[in-house]
Amino acid sequence: MTDKTAKLTFGDQEIDLPIYSPTAGPDVIDITKLYAQGKVFTYDPGFTSTASCDSTITFIDGGKGELLHRGYPIGQLAENSHYLEVCYLLLYGELPSAKELDDFEQTITNHTMLHEQMVNFFRGFRRDAHPMAIMVGVVGAMSAFYHDSTDINDERQREIASHRLIAKMPTIAAWAYKYSIGQPFIYPRNDLDYASNFLRMCFGVPAEEYVVNPILSRAMDRIFTLHADHEQNASTSTVRLASSSGANPFACIAAGIACLWGPAHGGANQACLEMLKEIGTVDRIPEFIARAKDKNDSYRLMGFGHRVYKNFDPRATVMKQSADEVLELLGVEDNPLLQVAMELEKQALEDPYFAEKKLFPNVDFYSGIILEAIGFPTSMFTPIFALARTVGWISQWKEQLEDPGHKIGRPRQLYLGETARDYVDIENR
Repeated sequence: MTDKTAKLTFGDQEIDLPIYSPTAGPDVIDITKLYAQGKVFTYDPGFTSTASCDSTITFIDGGKGELLHRGYPIGQLAENSHYLEVCYLLLYGELPSAKELDDFEQTITNHTMLHEQMVNFFRGFRRDAHPMAIMVGVVGAMSAFYHDSTDINDERQREIASHRLIAKMPTIAAWAYKYSIGQPFIYPRNDLDYASNFLRMCFGVPAEEYVVNPILSRAMDRIFTLHADHEQNASTSTVRLASSSGANPFACIAAGIACLWGPAHGGANQACLEMLKEIGTVDRIPEFIARAKDKNDSYRLMGFGHRVYKNFDPRATVMKQSADEVLELLGVEDNPLLQVAMELEKQALEDPYFAEKKLFPNVDFYSGIILEAIGFPTSMFTPIFALARTVGWISQWKEQLEDPGHKIGRPRQLYLGETARDYVDIENR
């Protein structure tokens, strides 16, 4: 697998460590035998310099602004494909033929209903429950309703669980939203595409027919596509770690949703909208731009730049196109928040400081604008992210289980606490 080695010298020990060369990205030093041979661990908080697995699903080159799914650039997929085709690609490794795609879409469409007893489960939550809290609970509870797809050693059951999760997540997210606003649940319809079905379940009511605008449906589909997978991020790593113990698929995805709920991970587009609310009006934009440029001010503009993409976010170009289409359709005249967003984008893109620092609007900036314009409250932004990312989690889960060398995760630690000491009776303390 490799003909290169790294030599590690410490004290009077010298260890040769294999170096693996990937198809893309930096070389990787294999330290799996480090403790056995040298009785030492590596120290890497956040695992930012550690490859926790090998994978063939998604590759990111932050310096180049590159995101590939199975080798295909995200821009091409978002422009020419649609979410369920990307789901197939992530799950099975290749773009489907026309028949394969039709069969896959039929399968997903026919699995969108939830077990009717799950209605009672939703109604057990408080009315003011956050939609993410509901999603964590409901997805975890799916293992109690779908016993025939929890055996992770059965390839067919793994596939059924994968299809069920992709199909039912829009229904779960939409019902979580409906429940939080006190409206009746809307059941899915088999004659609608994936994104249109989701929009109808969120905004339709029994009293009248809801007709989905194709521009909004396309924008929603692109949001799903652009968030489908993002390599070994925190929530994906959580899914893999939960999976390594042999947990059932519904428990693993619930763990991923719980991790995504953290504001440092899944709340970026919500943070963008909260920033726009803080700015408030167009005339205050220069004040906030000046603060962002001031080295002595800790304030920063949310939705500009990216932790991984050091040049530009490859997803943002397509997302901007959708944002422009949605805003043209719906207008911004009656929404001060969107007026601030569009003017902030304009001023930031024209400012040399942002160009020099490569602080371009990212996918979270534009997706937040789109979701706000469509009518979603910020509490639904992260559930929609979880819906979209489900296929990525499942693909990574599936890949891990199919790896004959996979083992339970067991990170090590640098212990800095007390050494062994004797118990002291309470009267002597």
